[in-house]
Amino acid sequence: QEQLVESGGGLVQAGGSLRLSCAASRRTFSPYAVGWFRQAPGKEREFVGGISWSGGRTNYADSVKGRFTISRDNAKNTQYLQMNSLKPEDTAVYYCYEDRDSLGQRRYWGQGTQVTVSS
Repeated sequence: QEQLVESGGGLVQAGGSLRLSCAASRRTFSPYAVGWFRQAPGKEREFVGGISWSGGRTNYADSVKGRFTISRDNAKNTQYLQMNSLKPEDTAVYYCYEDRDSLGQRRYWGQGTQVTVSS
């Protein structure tokens, strides 16, 4: 049973934009942070960014800062990753997560969605 359902990945040219969505399946969000990781072929999974329950605090990896924006709609139990000015090095499988405690020691994960940026 999937806890988080992702959508919105695909193929885009460098400089283009994509928006990923991640929805909690048949339940409400836990009252903690959510966010995104990504994993490129042959590389370890890396943190992309996260957002607090209220949406008032966000943090991003340096590699995406200024280009990517995370948001959330708690009424819809959905979070978003808006990706602008995409680069070929952004190509990866993107995974959303939802913290189940305040320390992020327990998490739900999405199934992953492929983002491919062509040069």
